[in-house]
Amino acid sequence: MKIHITHGRIIDPATHRDAPGDLYIAAGKIVSLDQCPAGFTPNRVIDARGKIVMPGLVDMAARLREPGYEYLATLESEMYAATVGGITSLSCPPDTDPPLDEPGLVEMLKHRAHGREQTNVYPLGALTQQLQGQRLTEMGELHDAGCVAFSQANAPLTDTQILLRALSYAATFGFPVWLQPQDAHLARDGVAHDGEVASRLGLPAIPTCAETIALNTILQLVRETGARVHFCRISSSNGLDLIRKGKAEGLPISCDISINHLHLSEHDIGYFNANCRLVPPLRSLRDRDALQQGLEDGTIDALVSDHAPVDLDAKQLPFEAAEAGASGLELLLPLTLAWARQRKIPLAQALSRVTSAPANILGIGAGRISAGSPADLCLFDPEREWEVTPAALKSQGKNTPFLGLSMIGKVSHTLVGGFIIHEDARA
Repeated sequence: MKIHITHGRIIDPATHRDAPGDLYIAAGKIVSLDQCPAGFTPNRVIDARGKIVMPGLVDMAARLREPGYEYLATLESEMYAATVGGITSLSCPPDTDPPLDEPGLVEMLKHRAHGREQTNVYPLGALTQQLQGQRLTEMGELHDAGCVAFSQANAPLTDTQILLRALSYAATFGFPVWLQPQDAHLARDGVAHDGEVASRLGLPAIPTCAETIALNTILQLVRETGARVHFCRISSSNGLDLIRKGKAEGLPISCDISINHLHLSEHDIGYFNANCRLVPPLRSLRDRDALQQGLEDGTIDALVSDHAPVDLDAKQLPFEAAEAGASGLELLLPLTLAWARQRKIPLAQALSRVTSAPANILGIGAGRISAGSPADLCLFDPEREWEVTPAALKSQGKNTPFLGLSMIGKVSHTLVGGFIIHEDARA
């Protein structure tokens, strides 16, 4: 299919382009920018007047809930939500049921997710069998089956000898390891940041040192092994300082934060708002401000949705008993735009955190607009305002701290491999 996108404002963070122009698409790829190729006759012309044309978003943390948790969400519902949010590539953690610790499970997931008109899915393989932290998985076989990296998701790995062996093995073969830094013993039974809100509400707390102690341990093991490690969901100013020092030292590390921690703090828990029950917990205003600055200066490489659809009943329990997680696929773009407006950051710089930067970490050929690159694109109206309501969210999970709030920025078209997989004529 040949598509001509005309009159759009093209923003490509990878090349720092931000200028009006046209795109010409054929055979699933971008064949030209601005200049119409000889003999090009489009099957479809998209008038992008008043819209921004950018690479499709790359989300590094989206739970699709299959296999095993179909009662929370289905692959179809969450991938549809991703397309509505302009996400053309995403990675999913291995904490399914059963966990992604066998090549057959990975191949089944990729087969179910594969389609020429769907978001690209890049699974993370389990680092240890059954995510139990005792025996390493066959990383080579999982990599051959399609895993782009290896992770424990939120499951603890308390045995540092096992972690050392895992990082050594991964370093030998060049496999990236993704770890969420949280000391399981210090975080045990905690549900909120160890601060004034947890004290006032009487909630079991998780201190900041649960993150920094885990970070220090992993960073030392990176020094020992040379393994490439991506830190998932940094939540504190102190943790960010350690990341900054590690990068200055030249360690092969990267990190991300979630849209929730970028905008919210412990005070948003209010009076036990279970939609703010997250892992890691929302921390202090000082921490939130430090994360915003760290994302701006590049210490934090990527911004993720940390999408985790949760059943309504599981969120209507008391805060301590409520299931952790928030839906975020459709909020990744507008919350990135909100951060850019708040801190007066150029759009190309802000959008790099959800396009080219995560694509580089994943090692995939996405997140850019150039001749020959895949035609994975997102078109959105930067001025359209909409309200976050359960009906507006296409994900099966309606659990988000941003319910009832207004967002600015709405996706009108999502293209994957040159096919229009989402179109909203109202945007």
